[in-house]
Amino acid sequence: MHDLLVIAAYAAAGAAAAGLLGALVLRTLRHRSLSLSLAVIAAVAVAAMLAGTVSVAWAMFLSSHDVRVVILVCAIAGVVSLAVTLLLGRQVVAGSRALAAATRALGDGGGFSPPAGPPTAELAELGRELAVTSAKLAASRERERALEASRRELVAWISHDLRTPLAGLRAMAEALEDGMVYDPAAYHARIRAEVERLSAMVGDLFELSRIQAGVLPLALSRMSVYDLVGDALAGADPLAREHGVRLVGDVVEPVPIEVDGREMTRVLANLLVNAIHRTPADGTVAVAAHRQADTVVLSVTDGCGGIPAEDLPRVFDTGWRGTGARTPPAGAGLGLAIVRGIVEAHSGRAAVRNVPGGCRFEVVLPAAPN
Repeated sequence: MHDLLVIAAYAAAGAAAAGLLGALVLRTLRHRSLSLSLAVIAAVAVAAMLAGTVSVAWAMFLSSHDVRVVILVCAIAGVVSLAVTLLLGRQVVAGSRALAAATRALGDGGGFSPPAGPPTAELAELGRELAVTSAKLAASRERERALEASRRELVAWISHDLRTPLAGLRAMAEALEDGMVYDPAAYHARIRAEVERLSAMVGDLFELSRIQAGVLPLALSRMSVYDLVGDALAGADPLAREHGVRLVGDVVEPVPIEVDGREMTRVLANLLVNAIHRTPADGTVAVAAHRQADTVVLSVTDGCGGIPAEDLPRVFDTGWRGTGARTPPAGAGLGLAIVRGIVEAHSGRAAVRNVPGGCRFEVVLPAAPN
């Protein structure tokens, strides 16, 4: 037993010396190639075995012939180990460089194509994560381009919509100043109407800016969908009568929801105003609400004749109008964008689809717990 302890002590001392030297070398080469570090590790393993073996041979007073044999065997094992290590290191370095080249392409704004056959599981996992990140960045860039195009379109429409009423207001103001008006009261009424319309447009812009900034304040309260729809129908009824459109809200279930009543009333009002303006006289605008699993589905169906299929994905975009705008005359294309923003702030979603004779706007909201 004592001999074994002595042998273990000598072997540990020799291996520790080789390991310490190897650690110092690795620290010195920590900024160099990975293949070089792997070669050092292989050399340290062989050197530790050799040092321990020689220490034990010296302690046991083995013959010089036996010591040479042991050293020769360790040297051959070391050469083979270094060769295998260098081969593995070259493969790992090649895979790492290929992955770095693909990553540079990602950084330059292109797509990421993972190199074929990564040499290690870690590099393969890194390649998959970079591919996922590349897909997310591409989607983000696409959303940014769409948002920028929407902003440019919005600025163009707002500039147009502001220029016309402002020119009219200026002309009417100059006519009143020059005393060229025979009925000042009529001019005052027209000026008031234009100012109210401009004020509503500015209010929509302010509301949309809060929605896009994510700072729309919501005062949630529990209410029935039946009451919400009833208030919206009552508010839109005068406009519907003026346009000869019939409002129908017979299929509304009294499902409880937790929403901001004022904001959701605005959502339904925008949808109803759009539907009324796009439905011909003697047409019908139908409002329905029902529970579906854990959600409440509110729908407004009009008789507009349908929306072109290529325009459906853009209906809720800011400033978009398309052919036959879905906004009232001289609107800024903000109504449906505000609808989507308010609905999403309530953790819901807004959608549109064509139905026979028109289209149906749907608002899906979480149902309140019973």
